[in-house]
Amino acid sequence: MRAAVLHGVGTVLLEERPRPEPGPREVLVRVDSVGTCGSDVHYYEHGRIGDFVVTSPLVLGHEPSGTVVEVGSAAGRHRTGQRVSLEPGVPDFTCPQCRAGRYNLCPRMRFFGTPPIDGAFCEYVVVHEEFAYPVPDSVSDDAAALIEPLSVGVWACRKARVGPGTRVLVTGAGPIGLLCLQAALAFGATDVLVTDVTGTRLGLARDLGARATLNVRENRLADAGFEPDVLLECSGHPAAIGEAVREVARAGRVVLIGMGGDEIPLPLSYVQTHELDVTGTFRYANTWPAAIALAASGRVRLDDLVTGHYGLAEVEKALTAGSRDPDLVKAVVRPQE
Repeated sequence: MRAAVLHGVGTVLLEERPRPEPGPREVLVRVDSVGTCGSDVHYYEHGRIGDFVVTSPLVLGHEPSGTVVEVGSAAGRHRTGQRVSLEPGVPDFTCPQCRAGRYNLCPRMRFFGTPPIDGAFCEYVVVHEEFAYPVPDSVSDDAAALIEPLSVGVWACRKARVGPGTRVLVTGAGPIGLLCLQAALAFGATDVLVTDVTGTRLGLARDLGARATLNVRENRLADAGFEPDVLLECSGHPAAIGEAVREVARAGRVVLIGMGGDEIPLPLSYVQTHELDVTGTFRYANTWPAAIALAASGRVRLDDLVTGHYGLAEVEKALTAGSRDPDLVKAVVRPQE
């Protein structure tokens, strides 16, 4: 099979590799669509994210969908020809975190495109059958791939306890912010404000259901007069985080989603006097069925986020598309084309 392989900072080469064989509880999936993520771009540009360092050739890509073409000897959940969305992280199933239901925090997680585990910028992958989820024909290949970032939004809304009538502030209108917006509306939020510095993305946020948007390059959030119950922070920008936290209502919830650095200034006095709940998120757990249902129902529009398609030989172009086009939202790689 063909695979696009990261060989060093700024270098992706197309290679021929053996097609993988599924283990007893695994399925072999032909990869049809893979979304590109900011973490893929970060590995391409810097060769590391925190403690995860690329030390040998690595296949990136962790937002895949595809078609089951072979099943392992003990796998019984899928048939060949089944279209699936893949959850890209497989835990060890036995550690205390897994046994408590927090498998996203498993210390031995094997996650696609995270050193040293190869990802899905290739023609075929194998995955444990429990982490391949059937999708209906009403969900496109691209949308099935974007169930992964949608799961980030679903998990964040669960952590934030978003429900009917919740007022939500989403900072950052990138792919994750736009999906948090849609997830919050699906969870019952009735009033969502989205902030960003790019007019095109803010226009898309309004089209996707935001009550209001604010360009924080031109206007101060403090002047908007919006007091949210929940802050879904997707920008990762330290200054934006501090400013947004100061607008959250008493007893509100702050969920930090964007990854912008190791440390941020936190307005501690405000957090204490307003008794805010502040938490981080790390990926997701048990979100795929809900995310697929939201996509299939049309309550979340995933295809609207796709702003470019690339073949497997164009992975480098996909990873650098954002630097060329500030209006880009989501580039998708199609390995079979």
